Amino acid sequence: MELRVLNYFLAVAREENFTKAANMLHVTQPTLSRQIADLEQELGVKLFVRSNYNIVLTEDGMILKRSAQEILSLDDKTKRDFIKKEEALSGTISIGSGEFRSTEYLAKIIAEFRKKYPNVKYEIYSGNATNIRDYIERGFLDMGLMSEPVDMRKYNFVNMPVKEQWGVFATSDSSLAEKESIRPEDLAGMSVVTATGDFNQSRIGKWLGDYKDRVDIAAAANLPYNEAVLAKENIGVMLSISLNCTYENLRFIPLQPVLEISTVLGWKKDQIFSATVSAFMDFAAQYLKSISCNKI
Repeated sequence: MELRVLNYFLAVAREENFTKAANMLHVTQPTLSRQIADLEQELGVKLFVRSNYNIVLTEDGMILKRSAQEILSLDDKTKRDFIKKEEALSGTISIGSGEFRSTEYLAKIIAEFRKKYPNVKYEIYSGNATNIRDYIERGFLDMGLMSEPVDMRKYNFVNMPVKEQWGVFATSDSSLAEKESIRPEDLAGMSVVTATGDFNQSRIGKWLGDYKDRVDIAAAANLPYNEAVLAKENIGVMLSISLNCTYENLRFIPLQPVLEISTVLGWKKDQIFSATVSAFMDFAAQYLKSISCNKI
């Protein structure tokens, strides 16, 4: 039984789909199917129950999944243990990040990690949660700073220590500018600029409740800066989270009832990472844990 095949098996178990798993692994679907069939023959058991829509693990498959995770984890740890010097860690870590207050903590983690491992480089990709998850799934990113909720079946993650607060950014001549907080009824009949996505199912759509049908979505963008540029031109008031920055002629007014979100630094489960990426994940978890302990 090869470690490569165990990795293939875990990918299929995670994706519940041969085609998606094959794309993630950069192999053809027939090759992947043949490898799993050979594994089933070698073990003398059925690992998956197949249907027209997805595949699920059998009881034997669930037993193998636990064992495979332990085997691959031990293999990864053994490789890392053979790195004799800390200075040997090098390479590039690719991280996706939305625009959040918690991005500052990601920067602090990188800064501290660089003190220990100065040869490591970083690629930061800016996007929303949908973009980042897609890039992680396709293997273009090692990890991502994303808003919750996160699929716990697919991702390991650590929680960031700050909440992101939603509010309205309004120009000084807006009828909302003098308010101390914004309630759903205050936005009735108004044009707004907000994040891309399914507005009705979004957090802000649910916050608006019965008033969401009385709001005109004039424009949507995937990053707050782009929303702010549109809002400054009075295309609509901006519905977004508050960042540690200011936009000329725009005032932030918090929502009431308060709407906050949490963010996490997450990566795919059951995936083999380089020693450098694994070390960064461990370091980030310990760094954030120390911050949480200091707050208690």
